Amino acid sequence: MKAVIPVAGIGSRLRPHTFTQPKALIPVAGKPILSHIIDALQEAGFNDFVFIIGYLGDKIKEYVEENHKDINSIFVVQNVREGIAHAIWTTKEFIENEDELVIALGDTIFDMDMKQLMKMPGSALGTKKVEDPRRFGVVELGADGFISRMVEKPSVPVSNLALVGIYKIKEVDALMEAIQYNLDNNIRTKNEFQLTDALMRMIDRGIKMSIYNVENWFDCGKKDALLETNAILLQRPEFPKTTTEFENTILIQPVFIDKGCVIKNSIIGPNVSVGKHANIENSIIGESIIGPEAHIKNALLHNSLIGNEATLTGVQQSLNIGDSTEINFE
Repeated sequence: MKAVIPVAGIGSRLRPHTFTQPKALIPVAGKPILSHIIDALQEAGFNDFVFIIGYLGDKIKEYVEENHKDINSIFVVQNVREGIAHAIWTTKEFIENEDELVIALGDTIFDMDMKQLMKMPGSALGTKKVEDPRRFGVVELGADGFISRMVEKPSVPVSNLALVGIYKIKEVDALMEAIQYNLDNNIRTKNEFQLTDALMRMIDRGIKMSIYNVENWFDCGKKDALLETNAILLQRPEFPKTTTEFENTILIQPVFIDKGCVIKNSIIGPNVSVGKHANIENSIIGESIIGPEAHIKNALLHNSLIGNEATLTGVQQSLNIGDSTEINFE
């Protein structure tokens, strides 16, 4: 069975970071988003992957080939981004003979039992109840417990069951036929060929689809969501915390500091991830992600996302303050 991971998006909501690297390679809790997805699928037994690349796709290819040498990887280029269904269609020569298929969106980290999902008979889609379904694809269940209706980002939601970006498809040929039909007839939603529309066509043709309730999922498409995901993952008991001592530095757990970092005269944490070979001096950093090889000096950072090889130098004051003086550096 193959896993298909679309990672062709430009990640506009994470600018300026995505000007220079794909969204899927932005680090969270010690490794890129894409690595979290690959590792979870490998644990479930997957070894064959199809990556749909586009924007800065050469960086995706280079990263996977260098850091995930133990998987079989195929890279397919989506030259024109016209939606997830169109992205899946570009892989047809590599998946059309598959008995089953898993599609996992490349900007979402899943907290679920993938092996349990794979044991479910027939096609099954990952879902979770949400407060505001208008931002997601939404499903409605029929009296028989199977999905009866599916709508992409409805203005008036049919339910609060959101699709979270993980799909197990049993009827691969039927999926490709449904996508081809929508492409041929220019059936779009919000000006894109949506996977939900293709899946809904399959349901209309009598194919049964179940839901699989996902415990948690983390949509890492925005800075705040990325930092929240980083904090949640770091706080898990099983996550390896950094206990290394650094010169005149206090670590407030949970903290993850990768190899080769130089940290002096600082307070780091809580909920901070620091990438490889970063250099931090005379700084206080909390609730943040610091990219590899970043250089930070004399900084007070909170809720911050610092990119790879970025340099930040703050202001260090030496003051001689007289009686009854008020100074505000706000």
